[in-house]
Amino acid sequence: MDAKTHRGPLSAESEPIALERLLPHGDPAVAEKIVGSFGLQDRSAVRSERPYVMLNMVSTVDGRASIGGRSGPLGNPADRELFHALRAGVDAVMVGAGTLRSERYGRIIPEAARRRRRRERGLSEEPLACIVSGRLSLPSDIPLLADPAARVAIVTSSAASLPASGAQIDYVRTEREGRLDLAAALAELHERFAARTLLCEGGPHLNSQLLVAGLVDELFLSLSPKLAGGDPRCGEALRIIAGAELQPPVGLELLGALESDSQLFLRYAVCVPAGERVSRETMLKSSPAS
Repeated sequence: MDAKTHRGPLSAESEPIALERLLPHGDPAVAEKIVGSFGLQDRSAVRSERPYVMLNMVSTVDGRASIGGRSGPLGNPADRELFHALRAGVDAVMVGAGTLRSERYGRIIPEAARRRRRRERGLSEEPLACIVSGRLSLPSDIPLLADPAARVAIVTSSAASLPASGAQIDYVRTEREGRLDLAAALAELHERFAARTLLCEGGPHLNSQLLVAGLVDELFLSLSPKLAGGDPRCGEALRIIAGAELQPPVGLELLGALESDSQLFLRYAVCVPAGERVSRETMLKSSPAS
């Protein structure tokens, strides 16, 4: 897999893939048109205190979120097109430190044509890259951090700073009772960086923390037609949510379904009321991003 692009690069030479629209039913359409129909920037109006937050994850049918530590083997060309189309439609992209390290993140929007289309829609040239790291355990050779064109916000409870690198780096430092306060961090991203919509790409522990805090509005799940097996207690066999059991379970409402080459693309609304948290016991057991 390409070291600079999570879930794989797009080929500049290939024609966009038309996905089958199962729910709501409609004519086949390419990823960029489908994502445009979601009205993501309009949805940001329902949140005045924080960004409208969406999780974007891929999973095998039996629940594996990665194979060999990477999500790339789970995707197909349509998955990659949807992945990049979703990035192109939001103000910020968030990722945990572990996923940043394993997927070797590079610039969020590497294609000049996509950056131009964002400007034409009144968006910034590319989304703000938000890295969640409680301990700032980030290697200096990550391509994203070395890119002078990258805009990065480090979300952390630490008072430390990274060594100087090529990227333009700001810090969002929020702490509550000795732990990273994600609710306060999202509020600061909204106020300070005008992040009205935010796409979180994991990993599983960060997803859990956001859900526990009642900070997720939608889930995009790419369901790969594969069975991988493995023990979910092993780090190599993580599911899209990791950590303590959610008590009560978080409800979902199916908003849409797409298909391409047996890969399903499911869009859910998260039914936890805004600001409602899962039990305090679950919160305390939830593992912090490193």
